[in-house]
Amino acid sequence: MSRFIAALLAAASCAGIAQAQTSPPVESVDVTTLDEALSQAGAASPSTEAAGFGIQGAEAGRTVAGLRPNPSVSIEAENVAGTGPYRGLDSAETTIGFSMPIELGGKRGARIGVANARTTRARLEAEIALADVRLRVTQAYNEAVAAERRLTVAQEQLRITDEALRVANDRVMVGATSPIDEQRAAVQQINAKTDVERDQRAAEVARANLGRLTGSPVVGPLDQRWFDQAGKPGPEVPPRAEGTLAYAAAAADLSIATANVRLAQSQRVPDLTVTAGTRRLEATNDVAAVLGVSVPLPFFNNGRASIAQARAERSQFDARLRLARLDAEQAIASARAERDNAAATVRASGPALEAAAEAARIARIGYGQGKFDQIILLEAERTLAETRSQAIDALFQFHDAEARLARLTAPAPDFAGDIR
Repeated sequence: MSRFIAALLAAASCAGIAQAQTSPPVESVDVTTLDEALSQAGAASPSTEAAGFGIQGAEAGRTVAGLRPNPSVSIEAENVAGTGPYRGLDSAETTIGFSMPIELGGKRGARIGVANARTTRARLEAEIALADVRLRVTQAYNEAVAAERRLTVAQEQLRITDEALRVANDRVMVGATSPIDEQRAAVQQINAKTDVERDQRAAEVARANLGRLTGSPVVGPLDQRWFDQAGKPGPEVPPRAEGTLAYAAAAADLSIATANVRLAQSQRVPDLTVTAGTRRLEATNDVAAVLGVSVPLPFFNNGRASIAQARAERSQFDARLRLARLDAEQAIASARAERDNAAATVRASGPALEAAAEAARIARIGYGQGKFDQIILLEAERTLAETRSQAIDALFQFHDAEARLARLTAPAPDFAGDIR
C-alpha cells in the first residue's frame, strides 16, 4: 500500500514535469524584437554620434586644406627719430607694402589629397561604428534572451525538486525508503533555489544592459522564437577580407599615408613671396614703387627627413594592410566554424532533450514505485538539467558567432572602393 501511494504521488507530478523543455510558453503580449532594439540603439548610441562629428570635422578639414595663404600688408617708416637731418619726420621714408605668398610644388593639391583621404576614413569610421553598435546590441539581446531562458529552466528545475522532495517525504512517512532520501531531496531543492536566485539576477542585469544600449528600459518580453532559430551550416566559401569594413579601414589608413608622402614631397619646393608697394619720401614729397621677391633657402631643413618619415609610415600601413587581411580571414573562418558547430549542436540537442526528459520521467515513476534507487533518479535529473543547459548554450553560441560573423563580413560602402 505504501508503494502504491508513493507511485500515485510521483505519477501526478510527472504529467507536468515531463513537458518542460528549454522553450518557455509563447505569450500574446507585444514582443520586443531584435530589429526594434537595433533601431532604438542606432538612434541613441554615443558612438554613432561621435562618428558623425568626426565626419563634420574631416569635411571642415577638407575646406581648410583648399584655402590659399593669406596676403599681408606692411607699413614701414625709415629715417625717423634720429639725429641731425633725420631728427623728426622731415627725412622720413614711408613704405606701404602688400605681400602675397605663392605656393609652388602642388602643396595645395597635396593638402586636399590628405584631407580627402581623411574624410573617407571618417566616413568609414561611421560605418564601423554602426556595425559595432549592431554587434553589441545583438550580443546583448542574445545574452538577455539566454539569461531568461536559463531562468525559466532553473524555475522548472526548482519545481521538479519540490515535487521530488514531496515524494521523498511521503515515501519516508510510509516507511518505503530511508530518511537519507529526504535529505538528498532537500539538498537538491536548496541548490535549485540558489540557481533560481542567481539566474534571476543574471537576467535582470542582462535586460538592464540591453536597455542601456537602446536608451530606454526593455519592459516587454523578448523574442524567444528568434532565439530558437539556428540556421544550417552555410556553403564552404573561402573567407575573403577584401570588401569588408576592416580591410577598407586599413586601406584607408594606407591611402592617408600615401597622400602624406605626396604632401612631404611638395614641401621640398620653396614657396615664393611677392611684395609690391609704394614708398613716399617726405623730404621731396616724391613717391616710388617698391617691388620684391623672397625665397627661403633650404640650408637646414630641405624636406628629405620629412619624406623619409612619410615613406616609413606608408610602409608601416602597407604592412598593416596585409596583416589586416590575414587577421580578417582568420577571424571569419573561426567565426564561421563556431557558428556551424553550434548549429550542429543545436540540431542534436532536440533528440537529446527528448531522451533525457523521457529518462527522467521513467526514473521519477520508477522511484515512486520503489523500483529505482534515488541515485538513479538524481542522475537522470542531473542529466536532464545539463542537457537543457547545453541546448541553451548552443543556441547562445550560435547567435553570438552569427553576430560576430556578420560584423566581420560587413561590406564596406561604395565610396571606399577606390581609396587605394
